[in-house]
Amino acid sequence: MEMVLDVYKRNYSASNPVICMDESPKQLISETRANIPSSHGKASRHDYEYRREGVCNIFVACEPLTGKRIVEITERKTKKDWAFFIEKIAKMYDYSEKITLIMDNYNTHTLGSFYETFIPEKAKSLLDKFEFIFTPKHGSWLNMAEIELNVLNKQCLNRRIGDRKILVEEVNAWVNYRNNLDSKINWRFTTSDARIKLKRLYPTIEM
Repeated sequence: MEMVLDVYKRNYSASNPVICMDESPKQLISETRANIPSSHGKASRHDYEYRREGVCNIFVACEPLTGKRIVEITERKTKKDWAFFIEKIAKMYDYSEKITLIMDNYNTHTLGSFYETFIPEKAKSLLDKFEFIFTPKHGSWLNMAEIELNVLNKQCLNRRIGDRKILVEEVNAWVNYRNNLDSKINWRFTTSDARIKLKRLYPTIEM
């Protein structure tokens, strides 16, 4: 936890940006009946019945200090899907010498995923490009990409979407809107706060 919090204290550096990355499943749901629009004195009506159209995966990466974010919609969330998304991040930050990437410790987030996806030379070049920082078990709240995912869900995905193409279009429009706003994340939780509020994690403090 303190390793992650130390990274969040760093000043902005274009040569070594700090990126937070997370992923989340999204169920595609379509309407079975047409909604009745609102009229004078009456609210719009939506039938509770719906049709399942499958599940896709949402990758999110954000740079909290600049307000940039990258979102990718994939059919699955395999090791290769993750590796290709990391490659996309590397291409967008090709001007950087090193990228510090904070993410959850999922079983797909392994260094071997690059060698399963790319030829050895390319896999090694990607590994050299990144410094990986993993959040601790039960500590995914330390990942600022979770905040970005929550905003995405509230502002864009808080309704039924049954078609993946429409989902991609809606999410891309949201990404462009957020990036143009330069919406940054103001992280205030520090190591000092942790040692007070989470003192159960520090046996010597409780003595």
